Amino acid sequence: MAKFHFKFACTALLVGVSFFNPAFSAYERDSSTQKDTLYLTLLQADRLFIDSNLLLLAAHYNVDANNALIGQAKLWNNPVLNTDQVINAGGKFFPYGKNPDGTYNGQYYIQIQQLISTAGKRSKLVKLASTNAKLAELQLQDAMRSLRLQLHTDYFSLQQLVSIGRLYGGQMEKLNALLQGMKAQLDAGNIAQRDFLRVQSLVVALQQDITENNRAMEDAAADLRILLKLKGDTQIIPVDSLSQSVETPALETCINAALINNPDYLAQQQQLVFQQQNLSYQQALKTPDITISPEFDRNSQFAQNFFGLGISLPLPVFNKNQGNIKSAAMNIKEAEAVVNNANITLQNNVTAAYKKLQLTQYQNNTSQKDFYSTYKILFDNMLKSYKQKQVSLVDFVDFYTAFTETELRRIQQQFNLQTAREELNYQTGINIIQ
Repeated sequence: MAKFHFKFACTALLVGVSFFNPAFSAYERDSSTQKDTLYLTLLQADRLFIDSNLLLLAAHYNVDANNALIGQAKLWNNPVLNTDQVINAGGKFFPYGKNPDGTYNGQYYIQIQQLISTAGKRSKLVKLASTNAKLAELQLQDAMRSLRLQLHTDYFSLQQLVSIGRLYGGQMEKLNALLQGMKAQLDAGNIAQRDFLRVQSLVVALQQDITENNRAMEDAAADLRILLKLKGDTQIIPVDSLSQSVETPALETCINAALINNPDYLAQQQQLVFQQQNLSYQQALKTPDITISPEFDRNSQFAQNFFGLGISLPLPVFNKNQGNIKSAAMNIKEAEAVVNNANITLQNNVTAAYKKLQLTQYQNNTSQKDFYSTYKILFDNMLKSYKQKQVSLVDFVDFYTAFTETELRRIQQQFNLQTAREELNYQTGINIIQ
């Protein structure tokens, strides 16, 4: 079980820093009012999710139930005891004993019947039960795969929104500092009120953006709390940073990995195996089972102590299970068609996810990284130039708006890269990209 680090409200030092440090978003600063805050890596989220998710627990029980049926299929049929006893004869109840000549008095009959399966029916049932157990395991893996994709998407969504909150926090700090300086200039009569109000409108708009972003973060955190079964007052802070780039294997490698590991595709293959095994079982059912019946009869009409052996089996004259055999053969053809379609669908899904990841990586190339770094420096210089009245207010506002939109696109591109990676991992069925 991974260790998680909780910060309680009494940690005054971190709280004090967070209100003045633009590296913290408003969501992170608000976490100081929560009962506890959970700083969570993606790996820790995965472990907590597996340990606490009730849907996965239910699926585990289903796997155990199907494994128990394998043992049940291996068991032999129980023997059947038949007996015929004399209750009353000649006015005597249970007239058992010996006559004066030493012969036994009274009659009773005992028979043991044992059904013996033929044509390997029991072993074929064991194979069917084993395939059902494999299907249950694959369904569990598929459920884990889908829920993990949802978990990772929610985690990256919260991560993206926190990054946006940090951007807004830094912008707000700079605009507030600028606004305070302009207020002093306005009071001194050095600038026009319209210039002050124009910058103030930027602050008001930014405050609205921060509020909307905080609302979105609360929604994303609520989704995570549901998946991780956390209390409603737990504040989640993603620790991992948004990736800038990923290493992608060849497309053929991804497709081959998917054909081996994708649980949904493997389940379709197991369905085909099940239908093939079911046909074999149905064909075996046309062979009659044998019932062997050892029996003993005391004081029978034939002998005083009669031992006999009965053998019975149905004669397959009318019912040779031909309907079920034909149905099982048709089910195989249907399953084959489903597997072929699943193969084509899987390869197309992997290819589409691979191409989307490539396109996203192209948007995060080295030249764009250099552009964002240079653009951020230019924004700081633009702010400094405006304070020194080297650029006009119109130019500064235009640059501020363009810079904020560019930063939001950069964060969105990083989020797109994460989700594209997760989509490819989802389609292949393994973490082919770490």
